[in-house]
Amino acid sequence: MATPSAESSNTDFPCPCGSGLAFAACCGPILAGSRQAATAEQLMRARFTAHVRHDFEFLHKSHRPTAATPYVPEEGTPSVTWTKLVIHSHEPTDNPDRSFVDFTAHGTEEGVEKVLHEKSEFLRINGAWLYNREIRLGPPPFRSAGPKVGRNDPCPCGSGKKFKHCCLGKS
Repeated sequence: MATPSAESSNTDFPCPCGSGLAFAACCGPILAGSRQAATAEQLMRARFTAHVRHDFEFLHKSHRPTAATPYVPEEGTPSVTWTKLVIHSHEPTDNPDRSFVDFTAHGTEEGVEKVLHEKSEFLRINGAWLYNREIRLGPPPFRSAGPKVGRNDPCPCGSGKKFKHCCLGKS
């Protein structure tokens, strides 16, 4: 990957968000403010790219709780270098101005790989998508794919007993 200074002058490099598009055709116009994100997923990709490029003003302006306040740069540099974004799902809701994005962001901190898996809520306010809040940190809860065993069904352990007289009380 090119250095940030080289990337600033050349916009033909692949976008850090992992879309497969060039930065100039993907997150570049959104970060520059010349185009708004059309979907919550596009804003999530742009926010990840802003983290990679240390564009903290964009992160401030695209976060609903801070969007209406003036940006004041913080001192110091972040300790995580973000390297890859994986979007697992983009879930629009019944409300066209609310959407969820489930993603994993990969990075390194002091040579140790870091993984952030999150489901986030995005809101469209006055036509602009904003990151609102974290809904879930970590992968989704496990859901059994098999049918639920009833109390009077044969026990799935193979004992020949009814489930209620065998393994029901053991779990």
